[in-house]
Order: sequence, then structure tokens, then C-alpha cells
Amino acid sequence: MDRHHWSQQIARLDPVSDYHEMYRILVTCEFPWDFNQSLSFALYRTYAVPTIGRLLAETAEFTRRTQKRYDDTALILDAILEHGLASATGRSALRRMNHMHGAYDISNDDKLYVLSTFVTVPIRWLDSYGWRRLTEAERTASANYYRELGRQMGITGIPQTHEEFAVFLDGYEREHFGFDEGALAVSEATLRLMATFPPNHLAPRAVMTRFAKALMDDPLLDAFRYRRPPGWERGLATGALRLRGRLVRFRPARKQPLFSRQLPNIRSYPDGFDVTRLGTFPPGCPVPRAVAGPQAEAT
Repeated sequence: MDRHHWSQQIARLDPVSDYHEMYRILVTCEFPWDFNQSLSFALYRTYAVPTIGRLLAETAEFTRRTQKRYDDTALILDAILEHGLASATGRSALRRMNHMHGAYDISNDDKLYVLSTFVTVPIRWLDSYGWRRLTEAERTASANYYRELGRQMGITGIPQTHEEFAVFLDGYEREHFGFDEGALAVSEATLRLMATFPPNHLAPRAVMTRFAKALMDDPLLDAFRYRRPPGWERGLATGALRLRGRLVRFRPARKQPLFSRQLPNIRSYPDGFDVTRLGTFPPGCPVPRAVAGPQAEAT
């Protein structure tokens, strides 16, 4: 199939009325690997906000059951992407996500920041490492997809455009990035898990950890008190991803969509899963602020 098959399909759609279909094609057909990587990094960035990272540590889901928590996050968002918010499956996935969030006294701004990472980080990833950059219509469709998801989550003050999402993200990180012991524990657990994913598992864990850190910007590294890697490490890591992007240009387009549930990274449910049973079922709704703090999580 011609390399530009899916971009031509997307170009026929309207980012205002067809944003869901455009975004689904981008994630599952045009850039499945890139979106999987960049959305993982988007979620990872949120740990550097202490109110978010601390909550994830307190629930112990990302430190004791890291694989399951990763899988549940991916599968809930995947169900919404695949089936749409108007479908029974999509509504069930949204209810699961809202129920989990509703168990904690989460600030609107923390929720909005997490939403902003899902818009902004993939755009920046593809600008740097993709076989092509997103068009303006594709960026608009991505923002519109998450605007609607955020609205269904009850988030207020959602930015209107992808540029506004980026401005909000940058400002929030400047104001809120900081060190927290619990957040560091979540970061370490996530890096250990990522080193087990194919084909990462073929290399020593220390190598994959250094590779991941070489892709992080200085504010993110500083928030976890990680050392800043030398220039040659950054060059190797970013150069490898840019080389991959150039090579992908010469590969044919995917014939079938690839959803998160089909990825080898998802390992908790070899016999299938029920979307209504994914995630956590914390007691109490909401957990008092004095106990949990003004904290948030990303599904």
C-alpha cells in the first residue's frame, strides 16, 4: 500500500466534524508506533507534577502493579478511540475512567494538564522523530478529540486550539514541576517496566534506562533529580529515532489498524478483558483532600 494512502484519506476529512476518525487513523494506521511511544512519554511527564506523581505512589498501582496499571490505562483509552464515545463500549470505558478519578479530590488544573500532554507531546514527538510532521488539520483534529474527551470528563477551561494546549502545558510545567519521593518511585517503576517491552528487553535494562533519560528534557530530568546525560548520549538517542523516521518513509503504509490491545506490551489479559472491570475500584468517593491531597492521575 502506498506510503501516503492514509494521509490522503485523512485529507478528505474535516477536523471539526470528523476529528475522531482523523485521530483514529493517525493513531492506529499512520503513526501507531510513534503515538504509542509519545503517549507513554506524555503520561510519564505528568509524574513530575508532585500532586500527580504523589497520588500515583500513594495508590501503589504504578509501583506494585505497574504492568496492570499500564495495561488498564492503555485499554481504557483504546476502547474510547476504537469505538467512540457514542458507543456502549466507549461509554463504559469513560464511566470507568470517571469513576476512578471521582474517588479522589482532583484539581481541575491537574486534569487539564494531563489532557494537554496527550495533545502536545505527540505533536512535538512527530515534529522531531516522525517520518512526517502532522498537518495543521491533523493537529486541529487531535485537539478537538481531546477537547471532547475532556468535556465528557467534566474538565472546564479546556483550550480551544492545539497551540493553546501547548501554552498551557509549558506554563503549568514551569510552575509545578518539582521533586517528590513518591513521584520518583513511580518514575523508577515505569522505567523498569519499559525496559521489559519488546524489543527493549533484548538490551540490558541500564542501557534502555539511559536511552529513555537521554530523550528527556532538562526540566523533566531535574524534577526527578536525575543527572543530565552528556551530549553524546542525547545525540545517539535522538539520532536513532530520527534515523528510524527516515527509514519508515520508505515502508508501505499499514493495511489494517493497530490498536493498543494488539500490542505485545499489553500482557495482563491473555484471555481477554471486560472494559467495565479495568482499572481500580477505590473505596469512598471522593477521598478527602486531607488524605489524598489535591492530586490527579491520568487514567
